[in-house]
Amino acid sequence: MTALFGLDLKDRRVLVAGAGHVASRRIKRFLAEGADVCVVSPDASDDVRRLAQHGDLEWRERRVEEPDLDDAWFVLAATDDAAVNDAVAAWAESRRVFCIDASDATNGTARQAALSRHGDLAVGVISTDRPDPARIRAVRDAVAAHIDAGAVDLRRRRSGHGRVILVGSGPGDPGLVTVRGRQALAEADVVVTDRLGTTELLVTVPYDVEVINVGKSPDRHPVPQDEINRILVSHAQQGRTVVRLKGGDPFVLGRGGEEVHACLEAGVPVEVVPGVTSALSVPARAGIPVTQRGLSTAVLVTSGHAGADATSVAAMTHGTTVVVLMGVAALPDIVAAGLAGGAPGSTPVAIIESGTTADERVTHGTLDDIVLIAGETGVKPPAIIVIGNVARPDLLASEVAATPRRE
Repeated sequence: MTALFGLDLKDRRVLVAGAGHVASRRIKRFLAEGADVCVVSPDASDDVRRLAQHGDLEWRERRVEEPDLDDAWFVLAATDDAAVNDAVAAWAESRRVFCIDASDATNGTARQAALSRHGDLAVGVISTDRPDPARIRAVRDAVAAHIDAGAVDLRRRRSGHGRVILVGSGPGDPGLVTVRGRQALAEADVVVTDRLGTTELLVTVPYDVEVINVGKSPDRHPVPQDEINRILVSHAQQGRTVVRLKGGDPFVLGRGGEEVHACLEAGVPVEVVPGVTSALSVPARAGIPVTQRGLSTAVLVTSGHAGADATSVAAMTHGTTVVVLMGVAALPDIVAAGLAGGAPGSTPVAIIESGTTADERVTHGTLDDIVLIAGETGVKPPAIIVIGNVARPDLLASEVAATPRRE
């Protein structure tokens, strides 16, 4: 029977005998754990050579010797000679140092689990009988997929220090949230959500998780930002894990920076999980590349709340793609400023409502007529406005797998 333990190798010497394919793969894991890695081998893979050149590990370019085990906390015997590996394993056992024998897992004193990480949790799979690496990896991958899909409650059971996790939920399609974002939701005791957050993700949250909606709309701000900051800090100070679920990316015109500063000022640990920003992903899903060779090599992302400032006008007049978030109400002013600044009236404009969702709708026009068209078709927020040559209707790639759109 194999007992399963976790080892803390951070800043501890790990000796690796051998530097081929097997050793290279496992060395990366030791380095990820923060270990002080020493490799002993007369030759080495390109990976090991690069790591040594960068100072990430020590490489002794010769055959392994017993004194190499001095100061080692852990040993990996992974040369291409089974007899050498067995000798290294024997040296380690005589010194009472745990060792993995890559040639014969039954010969060493340690086994390396197939590991998957999920936030601050690590799940390992190991065989207690005859080693079967392919079987172990298959089980690990299946368990990891189940956890990362949000199907496992990852909340902490023991009371401790609270924390805030700022999660960008993406543009609307729940499939576009990051793996870490789903993990964070599974860890939440409290979820503070926006109107524009991917609310469908909340279906996976257990019923006893407190969900607080602080969403804003263009004409309605029921919860001011200072109060949102207070809610995050207050719940975290009660020892809870608070997930702040925000649409798109928290730091792209989303006031995420203000919320992080509020947490840090209160001494509350905070993690930021970047999200897929709607400024780039919504046009992409609709088949509009915000940059394309020969049309536009730069993109400016701005907020409709800022109106049409000099930077936006200059971008429009010089052929830079302009992407406006939260700009439906300001559309007449933005268009008027662009035309007054010298942008051609024929400049293409696309407005994408409810991007990446089943309710997505794309409206096309030019600076000359988009305000009239938007009024006639009843364009409503949330919407992304794209101004520039990349928004031409005939540029839409028919092969782009977009969600259904209403024209």
